[in-house]
Amino acid sequence: MNTLIDVAVADGHFKTLAKVLTAAGLVDTLKGAGPFTVFARTDDAFAKLPAGTVEGLLKDIPKLTAILKYHVLSGKVAAADVMKLDGKTATTLNGANLKISTTGGVKLNGDVKVTKTDIAASNGLIHCIDSVLIPAA
Repeated sequence: MNTLIDVAVADGHFKTLAKVLTAAGLVDTLKGAGPFTVFARTDDAFAKLPAGTVEGLLKDIPKLTAILKYHVLSGKVAAADVMKLDGKTATTLNGANLKISTTGGVKLNGDVKVTKTDIAASNGLIHCIDSVLIPAA
């Protein structure tokens, strides 16, 4: 089975994600042993950002890295496990917490919807989300 990065690239809906992970130097991390759980933004989710946002982040690698790490949990957290976390938080690789709600579907930080779950890779799982998660300043 392929790594998280291999699976995301092969899927075809994560071209922007692959680009920013490469720029932030996180490809090797997500090809590592893990396991990791990645809340992955599709190209459509990136397209919801205001014009110039991605380009601006590519010029601020520390900020980009912090945002990307905010989308990754250490460990393999399947959809069934996420459902047990209603009202709780999960600590991301950047050290900040994501708030999890399962009312009306799984949501992160109140309004970011999980749209597809449990895309398996050799070193973890990918769950698709409909928006980019931004850690609190």
